[in-house]
Amino acid sequence: MNRPAGTLVDMSTTLKEQLRSDLTDAMKARDALTTSVLRMTLTAVSTAEVSGTESTTLDDTAVLAIIIGEVKRRVESAGIYAAAGRQELAATEHAERGVLERYLPAAMADDELNTIVTEEVAAAAERGATGPKAMGGIIGAVRARTGGAAESSRIAAAVKAAL
Repeated sequence: MNRPAGTLVDMSTTLKEQLRSDLTDAMKARDALTTSVLRMTLTAVSTAEVSGTESTTLDDTAVLAIIIGEVKRRVESAGIYAAAGRQELAATEHAERGVLERYLPAAMADDELNTIVTEEVAAAAERGATGPKAMGGIIGAVRARTGGAAESSRIAAAVKAAL
């Protein structure tokens, strides 16, 4: 349970299996916060798996996208609670975000992100896509290459600056 943010214990284990294993550990340790957060996250994963016309098993990329969405929800909720003067609820949201951030990849350094953006801008220019019209395609390509290691807002800002 106590590992550095962005690292998995066993790389052969899927992210969903890791969440389940950590949930079991949290339950045994009587860690109510972690147990609650992991249950909510696994429920969100299960809901995504059965939504649509056919049930599927999500891969690590899709599970990571769900975790990123859950983190964003916690950040937004904490901001709303803080603005309303409900500091105890904001603190709870921050604590829940901390649990989820253990499963996110380590944040990408700015210079590494800028290198990827520069490469994708050059690739888009070779295809004839330049200026603001190319921004959406470049952002998508950069997102695919970063694999969740850079926030969307950082990617968009870097692409806008490069264009």
